Amino acid sequence: MDGSEIAPHAKRTLLGVLLALFLGALDQTIVATALPRIVEELHGLSRYTWTATAYLLGSTVMVPIYGKLADMHSRRTIELGAVGVFLVGSALCGLAGIAGPLPILGDAMNQLIVFRGIQGLGAAGLFAMAFIIIADLFPPAVRGRYQGLVGATFGLASVLGPLAGGYLTDHGGSLVAGVSGWRWVFYVNLPIGLVSLGIVARMPPLVPEGAVRRLDVPSTLLLTAGIVPLVLGLSLDPASLGGGAPLRLALFAATAVMLVVFSVRSLRIEHPIIDLRLFDNRVVAIASAALFLFGAVMFGVVIFLPLFLVNVVGVSATRAGISLIPLSLGLVFGSVVGGQLTTRFGRYKPLMLIGESVLLVGAVLLARMPVDVSYGRVTAYMVLCGAGLGPTFPLFPLAVQNAVDSSKIGQSTSVAQFFRQIGGLVGAAGLGALLGFGLVGALRAELSGVPGGAVAVAAPVRGQGVDVLLAKVRASVGTEMSRRLAAVGDAARAGDGELLERAVLDDDAGTRRRAREVLAAPEERRPSLMPALRAEFDRETEQIMQRVANGIRVAFAVAVTRVYACVAVLVALGWLVTWLLPELPLRKTHR
Repeated sequence: MDGSEIAPHAKRTLLGVLLALFLGALDQTIVATALPRIVEELHGLSRYTWTATAYLLGSTVMVPIYGKLADMHSRRTIELGAVGVFLVGSALCGLAGIAGPLPILGDAMNQLIVFRGIQGLGAAGLFAMAFIIIADLFPPAVRGRYQGLVGATFGLASVLGPLAGGYLTDHGGSLVAGVSGWRWVFYVNLPIGLVSLGIVARMPPLVPEGAVRRLDVPSTLLLTAGIVPLVLGLSLDPASLGGGAPLRLALFAATAVMLVVFSVRSLRIEHPIIDLRLFDNRVVAIASAALFLFGAVMFGVVIFLPLFLVNVVGVSATRAGISLIPLSLGLVFGSVVGGQLTTRFGRYKPLMLIGESVLLVGAVLLARMPVDVSYGRVTAYMVLCGAGLGPTFPLFPLAVQNAVDSSKIGQSTSVAQFFRQIGGLVGAAGLGALLGFGLVGALRAELSGVPGGAVAVAAPVRGQGVDVLLAKVRASVGTEMSRRLAAVGDAARAGDGELLERAVLDDDAGTRRRAREVLAAPEERRPSLMPALRAEFDRETEQIMQRVANGIRVAFAVAVTRVYACVAVLVALGWLVTWLLPELPLRKTHR
C-alpha cells in the first residue's frame, strides 16, 4: 500500500504504537523487581519461576499468530485486540487472590500464574505489531529512523521499570488503604494502556492489500504444540516439573516431532500460519539466524552481570541492578543513531557490522574482567555492549521487511521477533548451564585444600550467592575442624603421638605446637591445656574462612568470565552471519 494516504496520521499512530510497546516493555522490568515481594505475600516461593514461564509461554506462542493475523486483517483491529488482552491480564494480575481461592484456578499464586499467561498473550502483539505498523506507515528508505525508536522505547522502559517497580512495591500501599503496593505494579498499566487504546482507535485501518483471510487451524495447533514444550524445557528446572533430565529430553523430543509434522503440513498447504517458503529468501534466512544469536547474546550480557557484581565486586543487589541502566542507555543511543544513519545514507549492513564490532569489543572486555575490577570499568563495558546491540533492534527487521512482498510483512516481521526470542531462551538455558558447570569446577579448584571444602561444593545449587556458599562451606569446615579437635583430644588423653600427628597433619604450625604441648604435658595437666588448643583451632578456622571467601570470589569471577567468553564467540558468529546478509537497496515506496 502507498503510505501517502496515511501520512497526516502517521505521527499520531506512531505515538500510540510506541506507547503500547512501552507498556509491554515496562511491564517486564517492573514486575521482575516486585516479584520477590509478590511471592512472599502470596506464599508461592515454590512456584516463583512459573510466573515468568507463563508469561513467556503466552508471548512466544502468539508471536507467529499475530504476524499471520496482521497479514489477514486490519492492523488497527489486531493492535486494539493485543492492547485489550494485555490490559485485561494486567487488571486480573492486580486482583489475584483478593476474592480468595477460586474454582479451578485455586489459590492466589495459581491465579497470578494464569493471569500472567493472559498478559503474555497480549504482550506478544504489542511487540510484533510495533514493527508491522511502522512498516505500513513509512517506506523502507525512511523506516529505519522510526524503527530506531523501538529500541529507544525498550531502553527507556528498562531504566524506568526497576525504579517504578521498587517504588510502587515499597510505597504503593499508601495510595489506597488495604491495597498492597505490589498490586499497583499491574494497575499502573491501565491508564497508560487506555491512552494508547484511544490513540490506536483513531488510526487508519491499515488493511493489507490482497489479504487472504484464511487461518489454517491445524498448522497453528501444531506450531503451538511444538513451542510449548520447548519453552517449558528451556525456562524451567526439570525438578519443578516433577522430573529430572529425562523429562527435559522428552520435552525437546516432543518439540522436534511437532515441528517436523508442522513443517510437512506447512509445505503442503497454501496458507500456513508461517509460510516456510519465506526462508527461501536469503535475507530472511540469514537475518533469522543472526537474530537467534544476538537474542542469546542479549540475555547473556544482562543475566550474569548482577551475579558478577554482587559475588565478585561485592556491591549490593540494588547497585548491581542499577548497573544495567548504562546498558539500556547505550541501547537507546545505538538504536536511534543506527536508525537515523540508515535513513540518511540508505545503507544498513555497514551499520550492523560496526555495531556488532563494538559489541564484540564490549564482550571481550567483559570476558577479561579480573577479580579486582572496579564498578566504573564494568559500567563502561556495559555502555559499549548496549551501543553495539542497539542497531540490531531496528535494522534486522528493516532488512527483512525490505526483502519481502508487502503481503508478507506480518509473517516476516513475526519470524524475526520469534527467532530473537527463542535465541534468548536457548541462550539463557545454555549459558546458565555453562555457568553451573564452570562454577563447580572453579570452586573445587579453589577449595581443594580446605578441610571439608570439597564436601561443601560437591553439588552446589546453580546460581547461589556467596552468602549461601559461605554458610555451606562454614558448616562443612566447622564439622571437619570439630572432628579433628576431638581426634586431638583422644590422642592427647591416650598419649598417642602418631594419632596426634595424623589429626593435625594439615593444620598450621600454631595448632601443631599446641597439640604437642598437650601431648608432652603430664596427664593431669592436659585438660587445662585443651582451651588453648581449642582457641588455636578457632583462629585457624577463621583464617580458613577468609581463604574460602576469597576462593569463592575467584571462582565466581572465573565462571562468569568464561560465560562472557562464550558470549563473545556468539557475537563473532553473529558478525560472520551478518557479513553474509545480502544488502538490498531500500525501497522508497511500500511496493
